[in-house]
Amino acid sequence: MKKNLLAALIICLTGVVACKNAEEIKSENAIDAARNFIQAALNGDFEKAGTFMVNDSLNLQDLHLMERMSRNLTKEEKNKYREASIRIHETRQINDSASVIYYSNSFRNKKDSLKVISQNGQWLVDFKYIFKQGLEAMPVDSLP
Repeated sequence: MKKNLLAALIICLTGVVACKNAEEIKSENAIDAARNFIQAALNGDFEKAGTFMVNDSLNLQDLHLMERMSRNLTKEEKNKYREASIRIHETRQINDSASVIYYSNSFRNKKDSLKVISQNGQWLVDFKYIFKQGLEAMPVDSLP
């Protein structure tokens, strides 16, 4: 009886782990990473957005700030962000493992940028990076 219970428990745990891994979205390239990050942020799912981001204290601090700022949005604004489409305007490859993605969303329609890097074989947003175009910094404020 105990063997059957143990076997059933192992099968259930294996199934749960397999389902969780199937839900994880991997970014195939820099554009995928940026798009996945932006879409999660537009949806207000900052925990998911964090999975597409370089895991360091400065990035996490910026993500938490963005999450706190999103709490001040009205329900209508949150819905408009969720419904917004992502527009990729340009991609600039810095080197083999880093690119800058210029984008906007259809709600704010303000051009912004994100740096995306390949780290340990995975493409991740380096959210703390602010790309400078000319003399002006392009603030990352088009996300909720």
